[in-house]
Amino acid sequence: MLPYGRQSISEGDIAAVTEILRGDWLTTGPAVAAFEAEIGRLAGGHRAVSATSGTAALHMAYAAAGVSAGDEVISTPMTFVATTAMASLRGARIVFADVEEDTALVDPAAVDALASERTRVIAAVDYAGHPADYDALSVIAARVGALTLDDAAHSIGSTYRGRPVGDLADLTTFSFFPTKNLTTGEGGAVVAKDPALAQRAHEFHFIGLVRDADRFEITTEGPWHQEVHEFGVNYRLTDIASALGLAQLTRLATFKARRAEITRRYNEALAGVDGVRIPVQRGDVDPIRHLYPVRILDGRRREVFDRMRADGIGVQVNYMPVYWHPVYANAGYRRGLCPNAEAFYAEELSLPIFPDLTDSQVDQVVESLSQALR
Repeated sequence: MLPYGRQSISEGDIAAVTEILRGDWLTTGPAVAAFEAEIGRLAGGHRAVSATSGTAALHMAYAAAGVSAGDEVISTPMTFVATTAMASLRGARIVFADVEEDTALVDPAAVDALASERTRVIAAVDYAGHPADYDALSVIAARVGALTLDDAAHSIGSTYRGRPVGDLADLTTFSFFPTKNLTTGEGGAVVAKDPALAQRAHEFHFIGLVRDADRFEITTEGPWHQEVHEFGVNYRLTDIASALGLAQLTRLATFKARRAEITRRYNEALAGVDGVRIPVQRGDVDPIRHLYPVRILDGRRREVFDRMRADGIGVQVNYMPVYWHPVYANAGYRRGLCPNAEAFYAEELSLPIFPDLTDSQVDQVVESLSQALR
């Protein structure tokens, strides 16, 4: 089965991990610090805090933002459930804003209509690697005193109006799962433009430990002392994973270029095919295409999915609207809440895209899709 996404591991990646295994540090060491520094540099020069997963990074971001019971978080339903689940775990009420009909990105007009003094965070998602409209979202957030969060699980390496992802929102989270644009095995990171938010994220992911003597409430202990002011968790990334991430970062530009080539090949081959819509790209973004989401028209998505799977093509669907999940439906969220998102879901089909996908395999996918539509 040709997968819809897959990691690209080189001999250099393997050597980097092996070097760590032969050294003194397996976790919380110099490779972690180096990886965080490189992520921060890539993300506009802001502090990055690594994490064990993209989901953990979201949990850290909401904790840093102080999200708690009584707060509202506005977000998109066109995402993996972790985007909102981590805010729900903090006690927030999720307010779902519909997406733009063509991009499947959260619609700033829908967000504007829902934002209020109860809004603590506006959480956008760079669906398929295409950044959302952060200029518009930032204006809305400023109006109601909220923070913006960019769930950039799909988009590390993308730019929006000349600015890198990581420099677009108050808080940005990345995922380094194997199918993402670079991998640490499992892993993620939070980038914060405000150093105080970054420090809160760091302490939350480090079991809540405070090590700054100027902030100690207990001042009678020795140089070994550390203390906890707020509960945290252990979301620390290892040096092993960070070494892999550092090696992967050296090839991110190559990964981006190859994903762009695959996108162009799909675009050219599918532009004139009846029964399918190819993805939209705004002129003010330079995305790294994590997904290639086509829309299968005329109610044929399931049929085409089954036919392509039977043909050995590992197509996928990304995503069922978040509020359809029973955990939200049982809390009172109803279908029909976001018509554009639901219409997109009914037609969406993700075609294989990853750096090691060959041109002949792209052609194989196109042929399989064309046959399935006949």
